Amino acid sequence: MSREKKEAVIEAILFTMGDSVSLDKLADAIDESEETTRKIIEEYKNKLDNSGRGITVQELDGSFQMCTKPDMYEYLIELTKSSNKVVLSDSAMETLSIIAYKQPVTRLDIEKIRGVSSDYAVNRLLEFDLIKELGRLDAPGKPILFGTTEQFLRCFGVGSLEELPQFSQVQMAEFREQAEEEASVNLGI
Repeated sequence: MSREKKEAVIEAILFTMGDSVSLDKLADAIDESEETTRKIIEEYKNKLDNSGRGITVQELDGSFQMCTKPDMYEYLIELTKSSNKVVLSDSAMETLSIIAYKQPVTRLDIEKIRGVSSDYAVNRLLEFDLIKELGRLDAPGKPILFGTTEQFLRCFGVGSLEELPQFSQVQMAEFREQAEEEASVNLGI
């Protein structure tokens, strides 16, 4: 099979599947090594990106997906005349941040960090497919463990969790100080 044919097979798979496809499955489909398959995908992505096309290939945690380029969204929204933009409340964003940085994490762990019930926020995040159940903790009651999804990576424009911003010790100390001040004001201490 020629390199162009292999590229066409990858294109057809990514277009048809809609969701991301792992590198090993793509390599099996074209009967190539993962390293060679990755090179073919990168060349294809560069062709798309440099040709002014409206689509691209995005890597999501070792898998690949055909996606619309971000600068095309306004045209899609104009076409449909309705934005499906998800707006998350502060509590949902707080909960999502905890899950992203602490995963796998239980609802109880989230509530310990937040200090309030997180049932509604967790349910909304599940509804928007930003988090998923990863399994159960081997503890009394077998609590559910939560983690982020590929949809989370797509929405926040990161290829993997390693690309999430990291906080310095100075920033953490400032956050801790602000939290203590808020707690003392709220509790009247």
